[in-house]
Amino acid sequence: MHRLLIALIAAAVLGGCATTQNPRDPLEPFNRTMFSFNEGLDDALFRPVVKAYTNVVPDALRTGVSNFFFNLGDLWTGVNNLLQGKPDEAVSDAGRVLINSTIGILGFLDFASDMGLQRHNEDFGQTLGRWGVGGGAYVVLPVFGPRTVRDGFGMVLDLYVYPVGFVPHVPTRNSIWAIGFLDARTNLIESQKLLDEAAIDRYTFVRESYLQRRRNQIYDGDPPPLPESLKEDDESAEAETKLAGVAPSAPGAQPVKDTEMPAPATMAKEQPRSVAYPVAVPGIPDVIGGAPAALNL
Repeated sequence: MHRLLIALIAAAVLGGCATTQNPRDPLEPFNRTMFSFNEGLDDALFRPVVKAYTNVVPDALRTGVSNFFFNLGDLWTGVNNLLQGKPDEAVSDAGRVLINSTIGILGFLDFASDMGLQRHNEDFGQTLGRWGVGGGAYVVLPVFGPRTVRDGFGMVLDLYVYPVGFVPHVPTRNSIWAIGFLDARTNLIESQKLLDEAAIDRYTFVRESYLQRRRNQIYDGDPPPLPESLKEDDESAEAETKLAGVAPSAPGAQPVKDTEMPAPATMAKEQPRSVAYPVAVPGIPDVIGGAPAALNL
């Protein structure tokens, strides 16, 4: 899978040679085509499966499944917090894994949140960003959806260290992956409604939401001012966002930390997952969690 992802990222960058004048999205022709493909795949395959899953499986059991997969990702989140120079958060993440893996019955019950240990949302793409690695081109990958080049390669490591990949029995491993993908897509239902209702140009809505949220995540809700050279691009992006049917952020508004974003109603205790493409990788944030803070929806 990891080699396939690297090949997909490379193919997307090399295949998107027909560039545009938009410096934020130089691969836009390729990205729009791939975005349409992902939406078609979602409509034809993933939404019907999710609908059947939510109709058959009780809410309590679906919440337990979500907790299980979040618990699998908490340890790597702690490692990323440590790599980003946040030892307190890393210790909290380790505590979450210890508590939920034991008295929480392998993570199906989230006792750690009830005990005040907050769930964080970190991945290696954010760590690279904190280390000063630029995002590179915005790119839409098949199935995996919106990324930057930096976040795409970060996702390769995220997947490599994800515990499911170390299950030796192949049928069991593949079954867990399949359940994880189904659970992740199911948790996007509320945010998908937001996308369906708010966006005129869905592609632009998703792109600007993704780029703004990732910047907000990398700086823990307090991003520095944009360099002068990028302010013009940011103003252009705000104009595009208006055309997409999204209210831009108010002048002087303070960014809200990712952990303060509202979660979908079905996951009141969970860190909201992302939306706008068919499948979200379990434990990896991608596009929109609840309402994007930078967009003041």
